[in-house]
Amino acid sequence: MTRSHLIFDSSIGKQKPETIVNRQNPCPFCNVEALTHIMDQKDSIIWLENKYPVLQDAFQTVIIETDECTSELSLYSKEHLHKLIDFALKKWKVMQENSQYKSVLFFKNHGPMSGGSLRHPHMQIVGLKNVDAYRELDERQFEGLTIHEENGVIFNLSTLPRVGFFEFNVRLKQGGEQTIFADLLQTAVHYVLHHFHRNCTSYNLFFYPLENKEVVVKILPRFSTSPLFMGYDIAQVSNKLSDVVQQVQELYFSPKK
Repeated sequence: MTRSHLIFDSSIGKQKPETIVNRQNPCPFCNVEALTHIMDQKDSIIWLENKYPVLQDAFQTVIIETDECTSELSLYSKEHLHKLIDFALKKWKVMQENSQYKSVLFFKNHGPMSGGSLRHPHMQIVGLKNVDAYRELDERQFEGLTIHEENGVIFNLSTLPRVGFFEFNVRLKQGGEQTIFADLLQTAVHYVLHHFHRNCTSYNLFFYPLENKEVVVKILPRFSTSPLFMGYDIAQVSNKLSDVVQQVQELYFSPKK
């Protein structure tokens, strides 16, 4: 049976540790010796079952990105970045190939406005047994003004964002170069945290599999959600898209003087 809603177990949710707001709380991901149900590991990157499975009829997993608790995706070396994205995409594919799931989510929360609870850099891969997360997917939401295009990878700014106002997309075409996909994803995150808005400390990454074997990651800067979207599901798009595109191009892709 396909459902439209997920059931959240509030009793488990109350037990989840929190280190984003209160940095004094111990970080469970730093205590590697105490981690359980590890599924795979590559150096400091660890894939394991989520200890707090708040979603019913789902298999929740976590990818700990690094052993550096205060680090962040925009700060990773190219070597570690490429290793992480390759590892994560492969684990997502493993879950997608499991027939017991109607859909498999792959996402990342960062910062106090992102909906996450732990500061330590991590991603999540979640298999949903009864919910098709992509049933109403509109591929137009991944189209936009091109910022950069290279070797089968397109980096753009949405002209029809899912939520609004600014949403970046990095699209990896079938046969495209995965390392460039990772580099442009990192560029988008770096821009969001360091140049986009002085009050922006949070973002989400959402990965989507398209029917043409293309993979898209949507990078959302996070602020308070628009009441028009919350109440009426009406997304808004800024009239300053071209300005942002120009700024990103000048910062990251113009020849250095």
